[in-house]
This record gives sequence, structure tokens and C-alpha cells, in this order.
Amino acid sequence: MASLKDLRTRISSVKATQKITKAMQMVAAAKLRRAQSAAEAARPYSERMGAVLANVAGGMKGGGPALLAGNGKDQVHLLVVCTAERGLCGAFNSSIVRLARERINALQAQGKTVKILCVGKKGWDQLRRQYSSQIIDLIDLRAVRQLAFTDADIIAKKIIALFEAGEFDVATLFFSRFRSVIAQIPTAQQLIPAQIEGGAATASAYEYEPGEDEILATLLPRNISVQVFRALLENAASEQGARMSSMDNATRNAGEMIKKQTIVYNRTRQAQITKELIEIISGAEAL
Repeated sequence: MASLKDLRTRISSVKATQKITKAMQMVAAAKLRRAQSAAEAARPYSERMGAVLANVAGGMKGGGPALLAGNGKDQVHLLVVCTAERGLCGAFNSSIVRLARERINALQAQGKTVKILCVGKKGWDQLRRQYSSQIIDLIDLRAVRQLAFTDADIIAKKIIALFEAGEFDVATLFFSRFRSVIAQIPTAQQLIPAQIEGGAATASAYEYEPGEDEILATLLPRNISVQVFRALLENAASEQGARMSSMDNATRNAGEMIKKQTIVYNRTRQAQITKELIEIISGAEAL
């Protein structure tokens, strides 16, 4: 049985941990509001960008630019896995990595070649254990205090440069879409070739100047940057929501542990007092 000193030390340690988890919960709640607003503001722009590309692409004759139509191959796949730079956010990172791992295994079972571009250290930490030879780079955003479009643009330009160099045929972006504090949805979105839906039905309503090829040459690279930026913002909101939820659970668990340890401490203290009283009484009777 643990001594009273050990129990007091254990209770103090859990109380200190509870203060830390409570503080982290409050910080995550404050950051979540700003991150959620940014993610929700990015969604309409991303969706309208897709609609514009659909209208332009629908009026084209032929395959169009490589970023839109691809290079005609489907052998080498690049998986861009976006995760957090820090932990203590529940299953947020693991759920994204799990989805990416399922895709990797499915592609390899089909005889495809898989390359991985990690955005965020936590995803890299998990994937390198099994797929270290397939990871081509790690983009570390720990120094970034607040995400900006320029951060996403750097990632997008790197992806485009790899595609133009013939390093892959298909690129897929993995991130977690924010729904609520307790619900974040791991998502896979194909970047290259661009997935355009509903363009042919409305293309005849517009005439473009300059031509569709010139417009798409500008819009397609920007669309990749927009989609990456949206994924980073969705991830930021999902991370804070997951951290807020997990720290709330940790704080509650610490409270329950403190209650149980306090009961054990009181019972142990009572047992020791009773034992000392019995020894005093026994000694008095012996006299």
C-alpha cells in the first residue's frame, strides 16, 4: 500500500496536470473561433473557383492543359498528407494518417507507385515508420504563427513543379474537414488532374476572351493553391476543435482521478490513526 506521502504527491501531480489541460482547453477554445471563421470564409471562394473552372473547361475542345486533363497515365501517385505540427489533439492526426495509409495500401495492391509529401510533422512521424522510403519531403509549418495564402502557394508550386518534372501522374490531398468541435471528417481530394463537375451543361452560356486555354493556364495553378489553402484552414480549425475536446476529456478524467485518490488517501489516513489508537490503548492496558 502506498504511503500517505506518496498519495499526497500523486494527488498534487494530478492537480498540476489538470491545471495544464484546463489551460490548454481554454487556449484551444479561443483559437478555434478564429480558425473556424477563416475555414468557413474560405469555403465559398473555393467552391466558386471550382464553378468557374467547370464553366471554362466545359467549353473546351480536346483535353485541355495537363493540370486539368492529366498526362494520360495513372501509375505514379503523389499523396499530400496535411496534419498538425503538434500533438495533444485526440485522434485528429491519426485519422488523417489512417485514411492516407488505406489509400497507400490500396494503390500498392494495384501495382501503383506511391510517393508521399508530408505537410506537418505529426503525419511524417507516423508515416515514416512504415513508408520512410516513399516520403519525398516534409514541409514544416511550425514557424508559421498564422496561416496565409503565401504558405499554401509555396506548397502548391512545389506540387506543380514535381508534376511538370514528371515525378507523378496523380496528386491527392489529405486533410480533415471541420464540421464541429466533436466531429472532424478525414477527406481525400484529387488535385491533379483537377476534378471538374458540371461544366459542360453551362459552358454554352458564356464566351471567353482571351481563350479558354489562356484562362485555364492562369486559373488551374491558382486553383491548386486555393484548394491547399482551404485544406490548411480546415485542418487548423479541426485541430483546435479536436484539442479542445480532448483537453476537456483529460480535465474531467483528472478530476475523477483526484476524487478517487483523495478517497484512498482518507481511508489510509483513517486506518493509520486507528492503528495508532489501538497501539496506545494496548500499551496503556499493559501498564
